[in-house]
Amino acid sequence: MVASHEGIATSPSGQSPALSIADLNHHIGGRAILEHINLQVPAGQFTVLLGLNGAGKTTLFSLITRLYAAQQGSISIFDVDLRRDSSAALAMLGVVFQQRALDADLTARQNLWYHASLHGMTWRRSSTRIAEELARVGLSDKAEQKIRAFSGGEARRVELARALLHDPRLLLCDEATVGLDIKSRADIIADVRGLVTARGMSVLWSTHLIDEVQPDDFTIILHRGHILRTGLAADIVQELNAVDLNDAFRRLTESRDI
Repeated sequence: MVASHEGIATSPSGQSPALSIADLNHHIGGRAILEHINLQVPAGQFTVLLGLNGAGKTTLFSLITRLYAAQQGSISIFDVDLRRDSSAALAMLGVVFQQRALDADLTARQNLWYHASLHGMTWRRSSTRIAEELARVGLSDKAEQKIRAFSGGEARRVELARALLHDPRLLLCDEATVGLDIKSRADIIADVRGLVTARGMSVLWSTHLIDEVQPDDFTIILHRGHILRTGLAADIVQELNAVDLNDAFRRLTESRDI
């Protein structure tokens, strides 16, 4: 897969992209936040959205999740248009937001039950999936504790369990490791990468931390609302004749800032 400016990648199985965005523009207060965004996130892969703080990553996630309505352009999740059939499209999404989104006065289990009810899951299905996900993230023994008693890493694991309850096909993680210690950060990344391998899940992982990117990750570099490069991280480095991804990223963003 060769690095490009178009944001296009194909899934290895030939299936539809997990996420397709075409001609997306978004302005806030008369200022352009995202401009001419065209990209496809391949299915069944770990894709990285890499950009500095203020690049537009969270705004893009807000558009994908319909927290904001897209002003121009189209967004499709597994070929389901978000504007035309938002319920069906959003049902295929699991989201871990940058800002903490758990109720600190509820227990871990109560937070998960609330999320399951929002998705219309049956009692039996909810009970099973809550137990499975709490066990998977290693928090079964803390299910009845209030979130306010959890460490940052534990709370993030609950948020990840919540995002996966309804078995989404595409998982969005917006700066999911911000504020975590080194071990918690490594554990969260390893867990999400494991979902791709074990479940064939599609992941869009937003970060400003270059050390979270592996050479074979499909990578989208976003800077000041523009896509500067897409492709495997190793291909981007090679194309720019850079020492490593940090060097490639610096060259791309500094040339844009001039």
